Amino acid sequence: MAKSSPLAPLRHPLFRAIWITSLITNFGGLIQSVGASWMMTSISTTQMTALVQASVSLPIMLLSLTAGALADTMDRRKIMLVAQTFMVLISACLALLAWQGLLTPWILLSFTFLIGCGVAFNGPAWQASVGDIVPREDLAAAVTLNSMGFNLARSLGPALGGVVVAIGSAAAAFAVNAVSYIGLLVVLFRWKPNRPQHTLPREGLLAAMGGGLRYALLSPRIVAVLVRAIIFGIGASGLQALMPVIARHEVGGGPLIYGVLLGSFGVGAVGGALFISELRARFKTETIVRTWTLIFAVASICVGFAPTIYLTVPALMLGGAAWVTVLSTFNVTVQMSAPRWVVARALALYQMCAFGGMAAGSWLWGSIAQNYSITEALCISAAVLVVCTAIGLRAPLANGEDLNLAPLDRWREPTTELHIEPRSGPIIISITYRIDDADVPEFLRLMEERRRTRRRDGAHQWRLMRDLADPNQWTEKYQVATWLDYIRHNQRMTQEDSHIGDEIRALHRGEHPPAVHRMIQRATGSVSPHLHTERNFGEPLTDPTRAS
Repeated sequence: MAKSSPLAPLRHPLFRAIWITSLITNFGGLIQSVGASWMMTSISTTQMTALVQASVSLPIMLLSLTAGALADTMDRRKIMLVAQTFMVLISACLALLAWQGLLTPWILLSFTFLIGCGVAFNGPAWQASVGDIVPREDLAAAVTLNSMGFNLARSLGPALGGVVVAIGSAAAAFAVNAVSYIGLLVVLFRWKPNRPQHTLPREGLLAAMGGGLRYALLSPRIVAVLVRAIIFGIGASGLQALMPVIARHEVGGGPLIYGVLLGSFGVGAVGGALFISELRARFKTETIVRTWTLIFAVASICVGFAPTIYLTVPALMLGGAAWVTVLSTFNVTVQMSAPRWVVARALALYQMCAFGGMAAGSWLWGSIAQNYSITEALCISAAVLVVCTAIGLRAPLANGEDLNLAPLDRWREPTTELHIEPRSGPIIISITYRIDDADVPEFLRLMEERRRTRRRDGAHQWRLMRDLADPNQWTEKYQVATWLDYIRHNQRMTQEDSHIGDEIRALHRGEHPPAVHRMIQRATGSVSPHLHTERNFGEPLTDPTRAS
C-alpha cells in the first residue's frame, strides 16, 4: 500500500481553511463538554454524568441515516451551514440558562442532545465532502487529519475547558463554544463548490434512506465495518464516559485534573494520527484494527487499576492513540468501499453504529460503575474489546484502496416503441443466456454475485430460471419500480462491477449477444385498445456492454 504524507491534504486551500476553522469549533466543543460533564457531577449522580456523553452520541445514532440521505441528494454546503447555525443558537441558549442558574440535569441533557443533533447532520455532509475536495490518493490522509484535528483539540481543549470552568463557570464554557462556530460559518458562506450536473431528478428522502441502507447491507466490506464499529463503540466508550468520575473519585482532583486526563487521551490520539500513514503502508487494515483494539483494552484495564495519576496519564495516552487509529481506519475503509452517489449514507450508517455503540456503552458502564465499581466497569469494557478483536478472525476487514468505484458509464438509455414516462412502471427486465453444461457451476457463482449487485443497486424480485425444454437456456429476471429507477439502477454500476457482466457474457454461447427484454407490467383491464399490445419493447441489444 502506498504511503502518503499525513499533512498532504493541507496543500489544498479549501480543505485547509475548513480544517483550521473546524479545529476551532472542536476546541469549543471540548470546552463545552468539560463544562457540561463537570456541572453534571455537581448536580446529579454518576450515571447521569455518564449520560452526558450518551446525550451527544444518541442523536448521531438516530439521525445519521437521514442526514446521510440529505447529504447525498442535496447541497452539502447548505446542510453544513444550517447545522452550524443551529449549534450556535443552541450553545448560546445553554450559556444563558446556565448563567441564570436555571439548568437541571434533564435540561442540561436535553441541550447537549440538541447539540448532538447538529453534529449528526453536519458530520455526513462534511465527511462526504472531503472526497470532493481532495484527490483519492489524499483521502485517507484527509480523514486522519480530521481525526487528528479533533484529538488535537482534545489534547488541549479539556485542559483549557478546566481553566475556563475553574476561573469562570460552566456558563462561560458554553459561551466559548457558541463563539467558536463563527469562523467555520464564514468559510462555508464563502465556499462556492463545483456541483456536478444532475441529469436525473433528486431521490425522495425515504427512497434515498432505503437505498443507502440496502447498499450498505448488501456490501460485505461495509457490513464488516458496521459490526466492528458497534462492538468497538460499546467497549471503548467506558474509558471516556467514566473519565469525569475517575478524575473526581479515583484520582481525587478537580476540573483541572479532569482536563489533564482528557488532554492526555487527546495527546495520545494526535501522536497516533501522525503514525497512521506508516501503519497503513506496512500492515493490512485488519491487522491495524485488531492490534490497536487490543491496545485500547489494555489501556482500559490499566486505568481501572492505576493507583495514581502518574500511571493513569500514560495509559490514557495509549488509549487515545488506539482510539484514533481504529476509528479513522473504519472511516477510511467505508469511504473506500462506497461510490460517491451513496458515500454520505454509508458514512452515516457507520457513524450510527459507532455512536450508537458509544451511547449504549456510556449508559452500561455508568450503571455498572454506580452499582459495583469503576474498576469492574473498565475491565468488562476491555472484555468487550477482546470480543471485537475475535470477530475479526471470522470476518476480517478488507483493504479498500484496490477498488475502482468510478461509474462504469457504458450504459445508455434505450429507445422504446411504447411511449414511456420516468414514473411509468413497474419495469421488468429479462436477459436470456445460453450456457454449456460444463460452464453451469461458474455461471451460477457469477449470477449469485450478480444477484447481490442488482439488489444492492435497487432491483427487486431478482430470480434466475432455466428452461425445461432447452436446459442450455437461462433467464435472469428482475424488477424496478419505475423507468427512472431503471435508469438509476444502471447508472450506479461501477468499474469494479464490470468484471461480473464481462465474465457472464464470456460464458454465453449463443450466436447473438444475450437477449434483453424490457417490459412494463399492466393489469389486463387497464390496457387501451389504441395502445400497442404489451409486447417486449426494445429489441435485443446488439452491443453486449448494454445488456443490463
